[in-house]
Amino acid sequence: MIPPRSEHRPVLLDEVLHWLVPRPGHVFVDGTLGGGGHTRAIAERVAPHGMVIALDRDPAAVAAGHPRLAGLPVRVVQANYCDLPEVLAAWEIALVDGVLLDLGLSSDQLADRERGFSFDAEGPLDLRFDPHEGQPARDLVNRFSERALADLIYANGEERMSRRIARRIVEERKRQRIETARQLAEIVRGAVPRVPSHRRLDPATRTFQALRIAVNDELGSLESGLKRVPDCLRPGGRLAVISFHSLEDRRVKEAFRGDPRYQVLTKKPIRPSEREAAENPRSRSAKLRVAARSTHG
Repeated sequence: MIPPRSEHRPVLLDEVLHWLVPRPGHVFVDGTLGGGGHTRAIAERVAPHGMVIALDRDPAAVAAGHPRLAGLPVRVVQANYCDLPEVLAAWEIALVDGVLLDLGLSSDQLADRERGFSFDAEGPLDLRFDPHEGQPARDLVNRFSERALADLIYANGEERMSRRIARRIVEERKRQRIETARQLAEIVRGAVPRVPSHRRLDPATRTFQALRIAVNDELGSLESGLKRVPDCLRPGGRLAVISFHSLEDRRVKEAFRGDPRYQVLTKKPIRPSEREAAENPRSRSAKLRVAARSTHG
């Protein structure tokens, strides 16, 4: 059987390998498997006697990961990275040499038109990483009050037009229930003033981000993970986090600076090279921060 091909290109791959320094015999965790690009590169460097434990909340990523990574020292597990201590305990692993968290949405998820990650998808507006956990985004869009929607879109999407967007959503849902990503995207585009066509972001981007963060409790998972991961790292072991918006990056920076168990290795976030940003536009907003497990905290 031919393994399913991933459309996802791992972001900041060379930089991740440089800072995590995977070597033969090491044990690493990729807390966000996605398309498996980072996992594969790390596994190839820790082989043959090392291991990578690859986690993902998305059952589709887990199912695809098994055949894609066959033959490599990788264990694929469906789990939230904030539950890493329990995952390692189940495998009877005390400490690991490094952990990677790539917080971005994978290209494979964007290509899945049945879950609403793509703005123009006719499938249900879901946005959950695990379709069996929590509420789909369409429930929030159709149930929340105008004020609650505006607050959510502003807090999770940093969208300045949040109140106008929320007002338009409430007006439209009086006519018909909002069920698909395309419906919502068109509503948001109609609520936001027209901008030059060369603008990079689709007007719906921040609203979709806000809903996705809410239904998956992404910021809660990140805060929990940043508190729990250090106790899974051997002294000197490293945590690398790739974030894609300021809400994530701010939490990573504050955790690294405020937790004595972390020793900050990257004083400033590492950004993609001009070449990578040109070849992979989705990498443009990526920021990589790395810290080591302190021997004192």
